[in-house]
Amino acid sequence: MSKGQSGLGKSTLVNTLFKSQVSRKASSWNREEKIPKTVEIKAIGHVIEEGGVKMKLTVIDTPGFGDQINNENCWEPIEKYINEQYEKFLKEEVNIARKKRIPDTRVHCCLYFISPTGHSLRPLDLEFMRHLSKVVNIIPVIAKADTMTLEEKSEFKQRVRKELEVNGIEFYPQKEFDEDLEDKTENDKIRQESMPFAVVGSDKEYQVNGKRVLGRKTPWGIIEVENLNHCEFALLRDFVIRTHLQDLKEVTHNIHYETYRAKRLNDNGGLPPGEGLLGTVLPPVPATPCPTAE
Repeated sequence: MSKGQSGLGKSTLVNTLFKSQVSRKASSWNREEKIPKTVEIKAIGHVIEEGGVKMKLTVIDTPGFGDQINNENCWEPIEKYINEQYEKFLKEEVNIARKKRIPDTRVHCCLYFISPTGHSLRPLDLEFMRHLSKVVNIIPVIAKADTMTLEEKSEFKQRVRKELEVNGIEFYPQKEFDEDLEDKTENDKIRQESMPFAVVGSDKEYQVNGKRVLGRKTPWGIIEVENLNHCEFALLRDFVIRTHLQDLKEVTHNIHYETYRAKRLNDNGGLPPGEGLLGTVLPPVPATPCPTAE
């Protein structure tokens, strides 16, 4: 899932991330046209292939928020959508004749886009992340990082990390889920150096030193999206698709989904009154007479 205020290039970055028109994919849209504004939560299924390995991917494009005069509780539709996917999975899981492979529409990762102000996070950003971090893996991303100098970018990243820590907002990878010392060492480096990823997205290709690259053209040159000297897009892509893909799914299943599942099953057995746990009306159980002692 991608989330953040309007105009931060969420759809463009998601397309760049998977090198495909996975976001807002439509027959009426091509690379040369401006990407239309997202006005509703929209899930788009896609199959991406790398090195002969196919992966079914669902990208959930969400409307930008914070544009209204009253932004109170504007995170609720997103939280509701995430919980609805947990509910779907739970209902399949408790069926007597459940499928061998339950269709998994749960949101394993939410890229949260931060405006490159260089100052501090907006109260709305903090409130949004505080709510969402309880139900989904949040990965903070500084959008349009080419608008900042290297010094500004470094200072802003430190400030964002500090603000998230002070406000008790846990982003992925969460410290308490590090399984061993190796995990902790690797994830500590990501938490202290890479997060939040400062990225640039672009759908357009340019010729640089005889090869085609995705980038943004400026009066002083081409900003190459996949060049680590220009931005951290390649780090983000490897993190989400390669090194931490399985862990994102496991943390979603073992932590976020289990938390939701436990709560639902505690509330009235998890299902409407009159129904059993497995969704069927249970007949009364006949009493078994106790054997008389001799």
